[in-house]
Amino acid sequence: MDGYYYKGLDRAEKAAYEQMKTGLEALAPSIRVVRLESERLAEVYLRLKLDTPLLFYVVGYSYRYYPGADHVELIPEYLFEKSKIRTHQQAISARMQRLVRPLQGKSQLEKELAIHDFILENVRYDKLKKSYSHEIIGPMTQGVGVCEGIAKTVKALCDAVGVECIIALSEANPERGVRYRHTWNILTIDGKRYHLDATFDNSLQRGVKRYDYFNLDDRHIFLDHEKLVLPVPACGDEKGYYYRSVSLTRPEDVENRVRQALRKKQAHFVFHWRGGGLNREILADLLDRAAAQAGKKGLGVSCAVNVRQAVIQLDFGAARETEVQQPDEGQEE
Repeated sequence: MDGYYYKGLDRAEKAAYEQMKTGLEALAPSIRVVRLESERLAEVYLRLKLDTPLLFYVVGYSYRYYPGADHVELIPEYLFEKSKIRTHQQAISARMQRLVRPLQGKSQLEKELAIHDFILENVRYDKLKKSYSHEIIGPMTQGVGVCEGIAKTVKALCDAVGVECIIALSEANPERGVRYRHTWNILTIDGKRYHLDATFDNSLQRGVKRYDYFNLDDRHIFLDHEKLVLPVPACGDEKGYYYRSVSLTRPEDVENRVRQALRKKQAHFVFHWRGGGLNREILADLLDRAAAQAGKKGLGVSCAVNVRQAVIQLDFGAARETEVQQPDEGQEE
């Protein structure tokens, strides 16, 4: 056993984890597990599911025990009957092989980009929150998912291509409007750890892929993510951030880059603003400058802004309008 969350367990919990994993992989109708308090048993199960996204067919459990016994009998709740689980396993394995094969020999960053873009190109948010959308079967075979299923899919693909990956799980915060827990990933790229939230990026797309949450450090991810349920390694490096090359600090820089984008006939220009607080006045000034440049080409400008992460998307050609973007994930179970 070498899962990240497995390593944080004590001896008895590790034994329970191993017994659960062996039984669930065998599709056992019941599993003999060392007896733990219900809270500890629940945490072992949670850690196992975060470490092992290929257990997509298990969605819960109950248990029973006899007074004085040193073990409990775990009764897994399977999403499908055994024959259907095998069929889904084969389908997911075949899909993963098709996705992984072209990534052989690529750099870790290239693999990460491909996995991120697979989510953005092929998965839509499941507003109905079906059971399979919380597991890899949703994104991998149905093209739908919620944050849990997407984070598990990212991990499964990272595992398959040899990129170290952890699923991060954060608390709900009803006072801030975050009604449910949220999940994303922490990847190790060239020896440095970063946060990757493909679900949030998926929710921000408007005609162009977005990378607002691609390789963030701790300081930036927790601008709009809640505290964690389980501890994860620190992510302190800022140099892997996707928009680092377009992290602009002066209005004149934005104006120049817009001019370049228009010259190249780009339909969109996305950049990170690093010139101080992104308030209404600054945003209006930036948009005025962009509109002036676009007007010279007979074009209008519309704007979508992720205020928390200070990422601005300019779209050329449409009438001028401003949309304040709020990643709509983090509101799910």
